[in-house]
Amino acid sequence: MDLKIHQTFIPHTDHEASLAFYRDILGFEVRNDVEYNGMHWLTVGPPDQPDTSIVLHPPAADPGITEEERNTIAEMMAKGTFASINLATRDLDATFDELQANDVEIVQEPTDQPWGIRDCAVRDPAGTMIRIFEVR
Repeated sequence: MDLKIHQTFIPHTDHEASLAFYRDILGFEVRNDVEYNGMHWLTVGPPDQPDTSIVLHPPAADPGITEEERNTIAEMMAKGTFASINLATRDLDATFDELQANDVEIVQEPTDQPWGIRDCAVRDPAGTMIRIFEVR
C-alpha cells in the first residue's frame, strides 16, 4: 500500500479565533474556508506540506450527534480533552518564545521527556491540545 496522511479533522468553535491562531500565529496557509448555515469549515496546513491539511470543523455539524453528545463534546473541548495534534519544529525554544509572545495558552513549557523527546504543549482557541516536538 502507498498511503499518506491527507487530512485530519479538529473541532473549532470560533472562525475568527481559529483563523488568527492557525494562519497568523502558526503561519499555516488557508486552503479552504467554507460557510454553511452559520457554521465554518477551515482547511489549513503548513506551506511546505501542501498534501497534508487540518480541517477545522464545527463539532455539532454531524446530524447524528445527540444533544447530550454535543454537550459532552463541548465540555471535553473546554477541558482540552476532546482532540489533540502533534506538530514538530527544529527549534522548540524559538517556537515556544514566539507562541508565548502571541499570548497562546501555554500548557507545558519546553521539557525533556523521559521517553527521549523534547516538547511543549499549548491549546488552540477551541481547547485542542497541541504538543510541539523538537525534531533534528
